[in-house]
Amino acid sequence: MSRRIEDYALLGDGQTAALVSRDGSVDWLCWPRFDSDACFAALLGTSENGCWSITPAGPIERQTRRYQDDTLVMETDFDLHDGAVRLIDFMPVGEASSSVIRMVIGLRGVVQMNMLLRLRFNYGALSPWSEPIDGAVQSCIGPDRVVLRTDIALTMSNGTAEASFIVHAGETITCVMSYGAAQEAPPPPVDVQAALRETQHFWRDWISRFDNTRTAWPQAVRRSLLTLKALTHGRTGAIVAAPTTSLPEAPGGRMNWDYRYGWLRDTSFAMVALLNAGFNDEASAWRDWLLRSIGASPDQIRIMYRVDGGRHLSEWTVDWLAGHRYASPVRVGNAAADQHQVDVLGEIIDCLDVGRRGGLAAASSQDFVETCIVEHLQHVWNTPGSGIWESRSTPRHYTYSRVMVWAALDRFVNSRSADAACSSLVERLTSLRETIREEVCREAWNESLGSFTRYYGADELDASLLLIPLVGFLPAHEPRMASTIERIRRDLSEDGLIRRHKKRGEGPHEGTFLACSCWMADCLQMQGRTDEARQQFERVLAVANELGLLSEQYNAERKELAGNFPQALTHLAVITTALGLCGPTLQRGGG
Repeated sequence: MSRRIEDYALLGDGQTAALVSRDGSVDWLCWPRFDSDACFAALLGTSENGCWSITPAGPIERQTRRYQDDTLVMETDFDLHDGAVRLIDFMPVGEASSSVIRMVIGLRGVVQMNMLLRLRFNYGALSPWSEPIDGAVQSCIGPDRVVLRTDIALTMSNGTAEASFIVHAGETITCVMSYGAAQEAPPPPVDVQAALRETQHFWRDWISRFDNTRTAWPQAVRRSLLTLKALTHGRTGAIVAAPTTSLPEAPGGRMNWDYRYGWLRDTSFAMVALLNAGFNDEASAWRDWLLRSIGASPDQIRIMYRVDGGRHLSEWTVDWLAGHRYASPVRVGNAAADQHQVDVLGEIIDCLDVGRRGGLAAASSQDFVETCIVEHLQHVWNTPGSGIWESRSTPRHYTYSRVMVWAALDRFVNSRSADAACSSLVERLTSLRETIREEVCREAWNESLGSFTRYYGADELDASLLLIPLVGFLPAHEPRMASTIERIRRDLSEDGLIRRHKKRGEGPHEGTFLACSCWMADCLQMQGRTDEARQQFERVLAVANELGLLSEQYNAERKELAGNFPQALTHLAVITTALGLCGPTLQRGGG
């Protein structure tokens, strides 16, 4: 049985990320990038599908873990009857080669440790050729080379390296695993102590730019910011939605998706969070990645891209992996990339508008891209699509999609109203903006339900409707909007957290959606219900693991995190809500 999602910690180096369990096993790692094939895939299968375990041989009496303050350096302490050890795990930042470093430090007495390294490329399917060379173990297959350097003697068998070793108090054992291209020279040795110091300094120097006085929840915000930085590809500025694929939204179900890409859905959320927290360089890099990725053809814009801006995300299933807790299929790639979603065009315009109002210098292509998009929207604004949640059923006229078309026109009109060169376009868009507002208020409103609905003509609620006031379409206290908020709060709440929509039929159901739960807090704050908003927000913080990490969802019935982990959208929402509850901030709706 797979470990629980909250049992994992995140390691990252700005190129990729690894997940290490509380009992000392690295069960997920894609090399050399977030969206590369996994060489450790035990997270979605068994240890036979690849892992790197370092753990005491004897019974553990007490185990604790924590990040070193303001870093992604992980410490795990194991207390046994005859001794205690500390396992330090981290990925150096700024090295020429990507590495995972593991240090075992004797704290008390004498402890026997076991290590098992099982590299399995192609998502747990392929064992590499491994051999000792120059005091290291090198493993190669296809384009990939991995080099393990360690102080301890290893036994090699069937592509697996094993060791049993003793650690005395005051002694340190180190293991360094580095990645390189098979056709190039092996990655060089790493000075472990220097790498540790430099990695600590990197994270602490970066997060020091955040002002703790901005919020009543500074530690939650700092950890969310560090997590987002770890999910950011340093060379391109792309933020991946999560470093994992196929962690199930519903226990044993089929709602298992690949999130190792950059989503246009996240553009405005990221821009608001980063600018409000004071990280303008990261916001600018994210904006620039967005503009490079989408190009100059609005009709060819996709809803997600690879971290380098690549657009080929063909979806296939990894049939040899059983799935996390037997939730199958395991998917690689994401067919939703081909969906028609007019709302993402609105997200782009909104993101660029937030950046402009937040003080970012405009990119050279920005005006051209904005104009191309709004001109395109004049022709496609009323076409059905798949919506914010990427439905794979019949395309519909989703309410939030139409609201984001309105937002695109609104931002463009407001920013160009004094520009005589585009006065004719502004005039047409102003008229269309009003047409769309009237249509949404008419077609999306369900009088008998007393709420706006998921799509035109429906009787279904949807938590994405909470974004209507957050993007400035209607005030949160407007009667229809206020009624919608209360209806969502009443009908979609589970243990105080908000579901995306009602449970449907029998079988496994997805959990509550943590970003939506933050959006509810934002709406309550807009209505002046600050105490209720704070209580709502603190319910979200309460379900984080002890490291402060959050996934996409929380299964209230099972009392556990669900979905891909850690989730960028959730941590973006935490940052935005934590700052918005404590003072005026830059808002998507023009605030």
